Amino acid sequence: MTAGEIRALAVQAGIGPGVAVLDLCCGIAGPGRFVTRELGCDYLGVDASASAVAIARELARDLPCRFEVAAVPPVPAGPFDVVLLLETLLAFADKGALVHAIAAALRPGGRFACTLEEGAPLTPAERAAMPDADTVWLTPVAEFVALLERAGLVVTWQEDHSGAHRATAQALADAFAADAQAIAAQVGRLALDELLAAHRLWIEWLAAGRVRKLALVAQRVDHDVPRA
Repeated sequence: MTAGEIRALAVQAGIGPGVAVLDLCCGIAGPGRFVTRELGCDYLGVDASASAVAIARELARDLPCRFEVAAVPPVPAGPFDVVLLLETLLAFADKGALVHAIAAALRPGGRFACTLEEGAPLTPAERAAMPDADTVWLTPVAEFVALLERAGLVVTWQEDHSGAHRATAQALADAFAADAQAIAAQVGRLALDELLAAHRLWIEWLAAGRVRKLALVAQRVDHDVPRA
């Protein structure tokens, strides 16, 4: 996501001073640190990678950010005003259980802000072509909205970022190809080939409309949401 896209999503989610924000699968917390600096909030980032969290802590030394090393799910109990899940929803095969856990961690009226790779599930041929296909679980937007609604979450805002996402993927693929020799020396030729293959598939699918990249905000209705 671009900085502008992250900021727009955060504003739509109502992030600001005093707002309790949980950032799931935060990695090194680039978006979380940006949002905290730009808008102010009470920020908690969670990621399963201890090394990523260590980097996030180092980079956020001048910001009021907290971090925890933990797998997702489960989701910290909260309650939180906003839960963020950016660029990682694709990796969850069971999105229903995850969405229920997120809804339960939100205050009534709280918001879930996420990005969604939207489309029909991969065919067997597509799954065979995509490296690390066990982390690629596309979901039609109507199906995802229904999952949200069953968890007591109603979509209040949606924006299509497919064009910008395709441009970013193309720029990355071009950069990887231009510096292929140096990258292969660091990670190995097989890893580089898989990286390029994955980016080229995303570029092709986004250009053809096979996949769309969406940003959404969904609000919890004002009653208790049971855990799945």
